[in-house]
Amino acid sequence: MDLLFATANKHKLQEAREILGSGFNLITPASLGFNGDIPETADTLEGNSRMKASFLWQQFGIPCIADDTGLLVDSLGGRPGVYSARYAGPEADPVKNTSLLLRELTDIDDRKARFITVVTLILSGKDILLFEGTVEGSIAKSAYGSGGFGYDPVFIPLGYDKTLAELTPDEKNKISHRGIAMRKLSDYLHSINSK
Repeated sequence: MDLLFATANKHKLQEAREILGSGFNLITPASLGFNGDIPETADTLEGNSRMKASFLWQQFGIPCIADDTGLLVDSLGGRPGVYSARYAGPEADPVKNTSLLLRELTDIDDRKARFITVVTLILSGKDILLFEGTVEGSIAKSAYGSGGFGYDPVFIPLGYDKTLAELTPDEKNKISHRGIAMRKLSDYLHSINSK
């Protein structure tokens, strides 16, 4: 099954392909000749995920998925949250975002946090389905590991003594927010394909 995935992030695309497994061919807007911006101006993860999927559906009219992910830190009132990808400003990159987060948590003992991913699936113009994944954890004092992407080098999942960036891709995908949401999506797609 072909699924149009609202991303230009090669790391996210590879991760999603590994999680969904065979039977699904993830294609990107760029592979269809679209290199413009996909809007994500909602004030919630769910809203952004829906907005991106709806935009693709309107543009291409083929089955599509979109996700939005946020890191929510308790002692920062849930920040960076929906602004996780651009936390350090519009031109931010993962290093700048992570550096700002660590600076804001200097001398703060409560480092509890969670990653949340919301995936939206549109198979036809009528049905919009949402799949959510959450992983609880805490923020490390500094970055560790070279795997993953985004905030992975500073996020320690609950029950682990390593950051997500120190885990193998398989280990990470088994417990990660995106892994949980994508497996729910995969289970749903397999269930309707087997009918």
